Amino acid sequence: MSDMARETWRLPGLRSIRRAPLPAWLARASLPLIAAGIVLTLLLIAAIFAPLLAPYDPNAQKLLARLRPPIGFDRADLRYLAGTDQLGRDLLSRCLYGLRLSLALALFGTTLGLVIGVGLGLIAGLSRGITDAALMGLADVKLAMPFTLVALLVIAVAGSGIGVLITVLGLAYWAQFARLVRGQLLSLRELPYVEAAHAIGAHPLRVALRHMLPNLVGPVVVMATLTFSNLILLESALSFIGIGVQPPTATLGSMVGQGRDYLASAPWVVAPPALLIMLVSLCVMLLGDALRDRMDARLRRR
Repeated sequence: MSDMARETWRLPGLRSIRRAPLPAWLARASLPLIAAGIVLTLLLIAAIFAPLLAPYDPNAQKLLARLRPPIGFDRADLRYLAGTDQLGRDLLSRCLYGLRLSLALALFGTTLGLVIGVGLGLIAGLSRGITDAALMGLADVKLAMPFTLVALLVIAVAGSGIGVLITVLGLAYWAQFARLVRGQLLSLRELPYVEAAHAIGAHPLRVALRHMLPNLVGPVVVMATLTFSNLILLESALSFIGIGVQPPTATLGSMVGQGRDYLASAPWVVAPPALLIMLVSLCVMLLGDALRDRMDARLRRR
């Protein structure tokens, strides 16, 4: 227990009161990490309860109120706290709904990429031989191809629906998951306890699921958090160039893309969604770094 946790304080006529010690994980957490956790929690709550928090329909247009600045600027309208866009739509409402959809797309895309990548990585790491070479060759081909061109091809053939976009995002990082899992398996199967399990006649599948798979949880979780942050940026980039979610549905990236023509005259159209993209990405990356420090014994803080 730290000295700070042992401190006591007294009031006249009262007994000494010992301060309750902080949880170990909270005592080791840095201020930026705590701030990131708080901000990300607030953003998640805002996204989940967007229908209750949004003051207006995010797609409702009112041309007479177009390009109104936020509260505090000239020509501001008290009905629109964050201002309006080029079609008179409330920016606060669109940001809440856009944050909701962007987080959902990144979550489903991360889950899909994790399932595909971990599955193929397990097959490659356990099978060896031609199967391993074929799967890793496929991963190398995917990593060598410009993903934006692949996304353009898939969307041109299959359309630009939400399901197609989730599939595109899920295919973006499966190769990284597969290579990570295969590499971890190659190192784990040489450890003494794995060799001992094989020596006593344990089935290879049992060895993999019982003794090797639990050791993959830490690296995979850390990879998933970093992938989530990258998919937020990737979805924003696809929407920015017009091949993501199509109007009038709002995502953070599409709001930035549609407002880029008004940067000089109405920068408030782009600033809120761009700030949300930055905040979500930064918070998730900080949490991913903290998980890496916590779960990797070589980087764990003493």
